[in-house]
Amino acid sequence: MNEARMKGFANFAGYQLVWFCAVIAAGRGLAWPGVLAAAVFVLWQLALSEHRGADARLLAVALPAGALIDGALAASGAAAYAAPWPSTAFAPVWILGLWCAFAMTLTHTLRFLHGRVALAALFGAIGGPLAYLGASRGWNAVEFVPPRWAALAWLALGWGVAMPVLAQLAQRWSRADRMPLTVDAQVLR
Repeated sequence: MNEARMKGFANFAGYQLVWFCAVIAAGRGLAWPGVLAAAVFVLWQLALSEHRGADARLLAVALPAGALIDGALAASGAAAYAAPWPSTAFAPVWILGLWCAFAMTLTHTLRFLHGRVALAALFGAIGGPLAYLGASRGWNAVEFVPPRWAALAWLALGWGVAMPVLAQLAQRWSRADRMPLTVDAQVLR
């Protein structure tokens, strides 16, 4: 396996480990294991990234997107998160950690979504709610208040918008990271 594939596999596997750590711990009432796992993953990815600038900027966009999407879900009462620290009216810190870890996949594992707005929207609208359903049914990390479809529709809308926006930003910013810096000879004189 070549180096690029190994990095892609490590990125995918690392994110999955963070997801399981965060969700399983939250289901047991603990927020800190998910936050710690996310922090380690983010720092590891930033240290190894060829697109460090893009990844850092994606963190700065994904974190408020997660705070908005998951915070609105919590504040509306449509869902109740396990380990809701700092408050039941906001997105819990462990899920914000997941958003940060997710941002680290956008220039790596999810690079195939760059330039594919419709596919990214579909991927987000389906994959986002499915991940929450898995966290709900498998580990009790989130509980949807009836009618469940309202929370899932919000997640489909939120992720259906967030995913193509994040994928497009990842494409633009990772391209900018690869562009060589040029120096104008006039400036040097």
